[in-house]
Amino acid sequence: MNSKTSDEKPRPANETADFQNNALAQQYGGGHAGGWVGRLPSSWVPYVQLARLSPPAALFLIYFPHFFGIILAAIILRSPILQVVRVSLIMLGGSFFFSNAAHGWNDLIDAPIDKSIPRTSKRPIPRGAITPRAAFTFTATQAVGAALFLLLLPPGSAIYAVPNIIGTFYYPWAKRHTNFAQLVLGFCLAWGIVMGSCAMGLKPFTGGPFGGSNAWKQSFWIEPSTMCLFLASILWTVIYDSIYAHQDVKDDIKVGLKSIAVLLRDWTKLLLWLLLSCMIALLYTCGSLLNMGLAFHVLAGGGSLLSLGAMIANVELKDSASCWWWFRYGFWLAGGAIAGGLLSEYATVVLAF
Repeated sequence: MNSKTSDEKPRPANETADFQNNALAQQYGGGHAGGWVGRLPSSWVPYVQLARLSPPAALFLIYFPHFFGIILAAIILRSPILQVVRVSLIMLGGSFFFSNAAHGWNDLIDAPIDKSIPRTSKRPIPRGAITPRAAFTFTATQAVGAALFLLLLPPGSAIYAVPNIIGTFYYPWAKRHTNFAQLVLGFCLAWGIVMGSCAMGLKPFTGGPFGGSNAWKQSFWIEPSTMCLFLASILWTVIYDSIYAHQDVKDDIKVGLKSIAVLLRDWTKLLLWLLLSCMIALLYTCGSLLNMGLAFHVLAGGGSLLSLGAMIANVELKDSASCWWWFRYGFWLAGGAIAGGLLSEYATVVLAF
């Protein structure tokens, strides 16, 4: 029996387009106010949207690399579990405020452009729910909150946050200056691995003699396994953010914004497959450098290959809804896989220790 009633009619093409645009405008940062957000005072809702807290994808995009750095450092240092839990909570708090500040700053700079793009026109600043002055005040207070968490890290660690602060400050303009803004974003997010390592007491950058008669020369190097994980995290970001950027290719071209999606368009998937191959190789190298067990390679490498491979293979780059769906749900699987691989190795180390 047909479940449709005789009153139901196919949605006209123009109504379907409007429906899809409205649905995309409900993405985090837009007019989304369902679930727990709907229980908040109405004056709070625009700030939740500005901070991209519902759904919490944006927060965990920032927290995941911090957590990777924490667990990798714990494996190297054989750190006790109570220290790992304490530092993980500290970095989660710092990531929360840093995420709020970063997204507030991005939207403040992008507001004139966001207003002209259907998908972003419902964000709080373009639609007038938050004034630029209020957005700047919010961003500044969240940045101060993030800075306070740096005081909880080992002495001398705060200086390592400077490159990330500079990169995050610049990122909104990167989309105007280069087609490789995803690399800038990838650097900013992956830098969490450096901060997570610092928080555990492992300074990833070490000054030391160059060697031999040139001992007066100093070289600064990053711990090799940390470097591999850092680079793999950059590639992970480039993959999922390039898919995210395909939502707005036509609009970005009109307003003059740049991205890998704008540069490559139909050729983007070819690059993404190449980046995924490099990412898996880097994860394998990271594990091999530390003699990690099979569980790490299966979970981190295999899990990333399957989840991101499925994302690249199945996403319809010309369909904004498909790009949003795979971005929103796909990155969790890869992030969870890498975290799970590192945790499995740490559990082995703790039990052995």
